[in-house]
Amino acid sequence: MEAALPAVAEELLSEMAAAVRDGAPIPDEHLLSLKFVFGSSAIQALDLVDRQSVTLISSPSGRHVYQVLGSSGKTYICLASCHYCSCPAFAFSVLRKSDSLLCKHLLAVYLSQVTRTCQQLSVSDKHLTDILLEKKQEA
Repeated sequence: MEAALPAVAEELLSEMAAAVRDGAPIPDEHLLSLKFVFGSSAIQALDLVDRQSVTLISSPSGRHVYQVLGSSGKTYICLASCHYCSCPAFAFSVLRKSDSLLCKHLLAVYLSQVTRTCQQLSVSDKHLTDILLEKKQEA
């Protein structure tokens, strides 16, 4: 079963996606709401999306992960299906302190899905496994 974001965040992302599907720019009130719900992470996530830092990596078996090139130059693995990011901010602010819904990398993943600006990369199953193991060893 897929984990769900709080209803207000789901609704906001859904409304933003509808605007993009209709060919309109994301309305200013949605951007303001994004800032209200996600705080400073919203601006940072939008910057990551603008810089095309989000890549969907998929393999022939149907597995996929998102890789986000952070502002520091480090790459992080995000699993959108369970709202997880490998960055330290996610572990501390989201999981440990519970004072944020998402980190900027995971929010960038959702925004890149909404705006349809996610880079695509197909790799072998072994390569995807290597990517995931590399991130695990760094943790």
